[in-house]
Amino acid sequence: MIPNDPVILLSFVNTKLRDEYAGLDELCAALDADRARIEAALAAIDYRYDPDLNKFV
Repeated sequence: MIPNDPVILLSFVNTKLRDEYAGLDELCAALDADRARIEAALAAIDYRYDPDLNKFV
């Protein structure tokens, strides 16, 4: 259910965070996703999670 391509993952996660979830932990729990894997994949394309903005920037 979670995309593997980092650019598509970025769009997917940021959309879910904007529309459905109050934070990354909530998103990962709801989707049974590995937070570390998501953060590592997006760090590879120079994106980091900003909890204040609730998105990867």
